[in-house]
Amino acid sequence: MPLQRRLPKRGFKSLATPYKAEVRLTDLENLPVSEIDVLALKQAGVIGELARVVRVILSGAITKKVTLNGLIVTKGAKAAIEAVGGTVA
Repeated sequence: MPLQRRLPKRGFKSLATPYKAEVRLTDLENLPVSEIDVLALKQAGVIGELARVVRVILSGAITKKVTLNGLIVTKGAKAAIEAVGGTVA
């Protein structure tokens, strides 16, 4: 029997997964600060301690003015943040 049939089938697990995080607009709405960066999200417990790359996605709604620094923002989330007077840097 060939080697590829004798070995067990295994899935793929990305090694970069613990370093990436996604944040919803509703999570940003619940934060008590107006200037948000990776450190502020870690201190609030929204993302894990290992996260380095944070993406803000359009899920939920935001009504307060926030300033995002050093975060990746999707097009829809950027439009929603700028619609309420916030900025993305």
